Formats: sequence, structure tokens, C-alpha cells
Amino acid sequence: MNHGPYRWIRLAILVVVTVVVVTPFVATIFGGFKTLGELRVNPLWVPSEWVVGNYLDILTGSRFWTYIYNSLFISAFTVALTLIVSSMAAFAFAQIRFFGSAMLLNFLLLGLLFPVATGILPLFLKLRDLGLLDTYWGVILPQVAFGLGLAILLLRQAFVAQPGELWDSALIDGCSYWRFFLRVTLPLSLPILSTVGVITLIASWNNYLLPLVVLNSESNYPWPLGIMQFRGEYGTEWTLILAFVSLTIIPAVLLYIVAQKYIIAGLTGGAVKG
Repeated sequence: MNHGPYRWIRLAILVVVTVVVVTPFVATIFGGFKTLGELRVNPLWVPSEWVVGNYLDILTGSRFWTYIYNSLFISAFTVALTLIVSSMAAFAFAQIRFFGSAMLLNFLLLGLLFPVATGILPLFLKLRDLGLLDTYWGVILPQVAFGLGLAILLLRQAFVAQPGELWDSALIDGCSYWRFFLRVTLPLSLPILSTVGVITLIASWNNYLLPLVVLNSESNYPWPLGIMQFRGEYGTEWTLILAFVSLTIIPAVLLYIVAQKYIIAGLTGGAVKG
């Protein structure tokens, strides 16, 4: 059977999807090099006159680096805690048989059905009672809690897919659960750990609603909240906003590109065994 026409159809679909995805990103970068007047008449195309002052104003300002530091701090601890807790929980569900394990796993996975917005009011009240409002940990801990469901699901599937002979051999040699987890399971699970880490990092990096509710001090704002500082009472500095957004999403995009092969390997690694 000749697959030539189908190959060209697939290629055309991929090109269209690529253009749809890349165009807003490229337009955002170009918008940071335009004046406000040109942005209104030419929002998508290459600027007729390149204005680098917008990017220089962002890079030379202290607020930008404060927002980046806050986002890095929150995202790094969110990723670290999510990987630590979810990997241990997923290992327990994959390797240890105990009463109620299936029910407990399903209970944890119920978190996938509820977005953060549905629990924002009780979450705010609990954070207030714990004294975590306007702190980094008031954002980090809820992000970890809401991200555990997906992380446990992906990691457990990868752990179950590992050969059972490894555990049998380790058990014969007197290896404990903890040593097997640290020395066998984790080293063999680097692709899926990278996948969960990147997904968690991007979700935390782009989170807007939770920091908006929890944080009050500008010195604690991550970059999504920092955008609001460019909105004035009588106008919005859209060119500076586009330059700011371009500079802040580039790290996440570069990280995804670098870790792309690990993400694909992690997502497909546990697909051959239930």
C-alpha cells in the first residue's frame, strides 16, 4: 500500500499545528521590540523598527530579578517535594501489598478531578489559620498537594512496569524495601522522574491563581503576578508586558526542549505493562 499521500497529509497537519502553536510565542517576542503605536497596527509581524529599550528596561530593573528569584524558589521546592513524596508513595503502591492500598490510591487520584479553583476558599482559610499567608510555603505546599495525584499515577505505572525479577533477586540477597527503592528503582526511573519534574516545574512556574490569593507583598510575587505591575490607572504598558513575558517563559521553553526526550521516554516507558 502506498503511504505517500497519507505522509503528506500528516506533514501538512503537523505544519498547521506548529504554526498555530508557535505564532503567539513569536508574536510575543516581536511585540517586545515594538513601540506601542506599531503594536496596535502590526501585532503579529516583524517590527519595522527594532526597539531594544523595552527588554533593556526589564533586564536592568530590580523587580524582574526579584520575581524570577521568587518563581525559581517556589518552583524548585515544589518540584523537589513533589518528587520525594510521590516517588515514595508510588513505590509503596507498586511494590507493597497492604489492606486498602487500592482504595487509598483511588482516593489520592480523585485529586485529578478537582482544580485548584474549587478549593481556593477553604484553602485560604486553612493557610490563614496556619500563618502561611504571604509566605513562599503558602504557595509551595498546596502546589505539592494538588500535584501529587498525577505524579503518583505516572510514577506508579513506571514502577510496576519494571521487571519483577529485580525485586525477587534483591529479596533473596536480603535487600530491604528502602535500599531497593534508592539503589534500584530510582536509578531505573530517571526518565519518568524527569517527566514528572518538568510537568511540575512548568505548572508551578505558570501558576497565577494560587499566588494571587496567598501573596500580598510585592517582594514575594512570582513572575505571573509581576505582570500586574505594568498596568497603570489610565493605561497598560503592553510592550513592556510582552518583553517581560518573553523573558520569563524562555527558561521554561528551553528546559522543555532539553528534557524532551526524557519526557517522551518517561510517558511511554510504562505503557507496555499494566
